[in-house]
Amino acid sequence: MNIKVMFDEKSVIRTLARLSHEIIEKNDHENEICIIGIRSRGVSIAKILAENVRSFSDIKVNLGELDISLHRDDVDKNEVGESKTKIDFSVTGKTVILVDDVLYTGRTVRAALDAIVELGRPSCIQLCVLVDRGHREFPVHGDFVGKNIPTSRNEKIVVNMSDYDNKISIELLSK
Repeated sequence: MNIKVMFDEKSVIRTLARLSHEIIEKNDHENEICIIGIRSRGVSIAKILAENVRSFSDIKVNLGELDISLHRDDVDKNEVGESKTKIDFSVTGKTVILVDDVLYTGRTVRAALDAIVELGRPSCIQLCVLVDRGHREFPVHGDFVGKNIPTSRNEKIVVNMSDYDNKISIELLSK
């Protein structure tokens, strides 16, 4: 397995700052937004984005964690267990920024949309991803994209976040 570091910690942090500013610019008319990270690394990214939006603007930010296990089309619901979703605010009528690390087929986003709609009816859902690697199977696109990294299907993008991996980076794994 060949591992290539595509972006180091400094580049990722700079990209997250840019994404935060893009979120603020697109939602500058809002008093309040909800930033919801898809477990697991989407949550780490969402925390950084929420902190940045709070420090760069006057927009109130609700932060949540979304577990999509019960909504996936490739998992037996009887084997999943309880949801680990942590959202202690209403999404009804609010702008939701859904955050994930890598956008690939679009299936994770489809499951996340189902999960969010079960919680209420947001006025708008926007998608923020750190990496878009292509190969869509569903008609999904990111409203905020950190990096576009075209890949082949036999390659894999790995996003490392300090909460889970003790480092921050984006790596390309290939055979």
